[in-house]
Amino acid sequence: MERLPQGPRQTPPDTTTGDVAELLRGAGLRPTRQRVALARLLFAEGDRHVTAEKLHEEALASKVPVSLATVYNTLHQFTEAGLLREVAVEGAKTYFDTNTSNHYHFFCERSGKLLDIATGAIRIEGLPEAPDGMTISRVDVLVRLVAKDER
Repeated sequence: MERLPQGPRQTPPDTTTGDVAELLRGAGLRPTRQRVALARLLFAEGDRHVTAEKLHEEALASKVPVSLATVYNTLHQFTEAGLLREVAVEGAKTYFDTNTSNHYHFFCERSGKLLDIATGAIRIEGLPEAPDGMTISRVDVLVRLVAKDER
């Protein structure tokens, strides 16, 4: 049985503008007004899974003038900087996870909801050797769910 390291757990920042700006600077990102506003929305509720469309709706509802393209770009920048983890569910359906630790997910097919699986609930065995010069960084597991009466 092989277990991958869980990795460091990112602690969500306080959502004050100064704390969010410091988080962005620490990740190598310039704290622009739009990045700070989107980061505050992302991290205000602790661990969560969000799509670009959902964050865009939240931004507009919070009177943050931002285009959907800017939201996508910002989410990808945050992911590249290590602030978010991208979870691809289907071809075009991507969620962004504020919990950047190595963990797995349930996906409810009817509701489209993504849920974390408890740490240690899945054990990965028999991973192949990585090719020369490479190492395994993580293994993504997505367990799809349907209601018992829908099978």
